[in-house]
Amino acid sequence: MNIYVGNLPYSVQDEELREAFEPYGEVLSAEVIFDRRTQRSRGYGFVEMNDNNVASEAIDALNGSEFQGRELRVDESKPKEEGGSSRPRNQSDRNGNNRGNSNNSPAPSDSGTGIVGFIKRIFS
Repeated sequence: MNIYVGNLPYSVQDEELREAFEPYGEVLSAEVIFDRRTQRSRGYGFVEMNDNNVASEAIDALNGSEFQGRELRVDESKPKEEGGSSRPRNQSDRNGNNRGNSNNSPAPSDSGTGIVGFIKRIFS
């Protein structure tokens, strides 16, 4: 089972996270997540344990417990939802067109509208 561990102190390293879970059973992996740009901890991490029963016991025991002065938030990790951003985007924005233009009308044609039509009227 993959376990989310939130509200970690920024100073915590992978090995310390592993050590917090080892009393409950075998820890397959423990990773504190770091910001790529700043190389600073983001304050959360993931622990993977092979036995779901042991993992559930660890979650129950550690959720809300104090760890290096912080109250941990420990829960079963949920898979990331597809789609990436939760911000709605329209089709034209995905293609890089009409940014900032909420009217999705087609481009003016040569039939008398827009700049081409204006020029035709002037020189006709």
